[in-house]
Amino acid sequence: MKDTLYYSDYLHLDKILGSQQPESFKEDNYPAHDEMLFIIIHQAYELWFKQILFELDYVLKIFSKEIINDNSEDLNLVLHRLRRIIKILELLNQQVSILDTMTPLDFLEFRNLLTPSSGFQSAQFRLIESVLGLQLENRHQKDYYKRVNEGGFTQEDYARITEKEQHQNLLQLINHWLERMPFFEELFWKNYAPLSAESGAGHVFWNDYRHIYKAGLTQREANKIIDFDYVFFNIMQEGIAPETLNNLRSSFSAQALRAALFIMLYRDFPVFQTSYQILDTLIEIDHLMSNWRHKHLIMVRRMIGMRVGTGNTSGSGYLEGALNKHYVYRDIAGLSTFLIERRNLPKLPEELIKHLSFNV
Repeated sequence: MKDTLYYSDYLHLDKILGSQQPESFKEDNYPAHDEMLFIIIHQAYELWFKQILFELDYVLKIFSKEIINDNSEDLNLVLHRLRRIIKILELLNQQVSILDTMTPLDFLEFRNLLTPSSGFQSAQFRLIESVLGLQLENRHQKDYYKRVNEGGFTQEDYARITEKEQHQNLLQLINHWLERMPFFEELFWKNYAPLSAESGAGHVFWNDYRHIYKAGLTQREANKIIDFDYVFFNIMQEGIAPETLNNLRSSFSAQALRAALFIMLYRDFPVFQTSYQILDTLIEIDHLMSNWRHKHLIMVRRMIGMRVGTGNTSGSGYLEGALNKHYVYRDIAGLSTFLIERRNLPKLPEELIKHLSFNV
């Protein structure tokens, strides 16, 4: 007969509740009361990181499909998983306030016992960043991430992270998904009446949209049409620095960004509602990750000022650099630069409206 399942056995509470082993409570050390809080907070982070990776694994499987049916449950479940990640990140941001109940003097009672371990060595957090699409070449002080010396990763964690970086990440899959959007095929536009005689954008819709966008720019914004041409059509003006181009568009293709902008503009059509919300959740995840980094930076400055981190990083200096550079979906977030008023949107042809409204 099968043994009756017991609550603590199911949750393995003996392992979880027995895993807090403060260094300061060990023999010959002076017990630091707040080290228990410090350990529990970080263990809770790691548990939630595990759940985020679990949710992202599902999302990757859906977007890895050769064909994604926007009318099936797949995208709705993706949206549900991504929204759960948002709730987890909101909780993690709130959790920092509990750690803030520890004062700098409380932390100093056990800080030196932590060396050379560091939150930098959280392999799961690095995996989350990698899966979302933060690539090594875009990281702040990227050499930090390939260390297996003191303060760096173990060989095992290094191998896990390196192996994950060899696979397609979510950003790349989202880019591919957007590029496959079929609604600019000629059959949908054969009866479209152009509003403008311009032809530089190549497609009748984008010719009109570019014309409307340009006409709506103020005198001080006039140069934004140069940005528009590069972001959506790879048209580069002479003399523009590579750094400027990278700030305009760094990770997504022009074709994918045209599709994303089209989804944002016509998101009220049924077929685009879930797609728009997925893009919006990715921006929100990026925003919450940035909030977490900012809260971490403020906490570190409060605790140790400008001292070197326990893992031999530059402490708050490193965190500030990561905060400013580690945005993954800034290309999508930046599309708001190129929106026009809803009342000025080009009227779509009836052939396309039927598909966007599920009236096939």
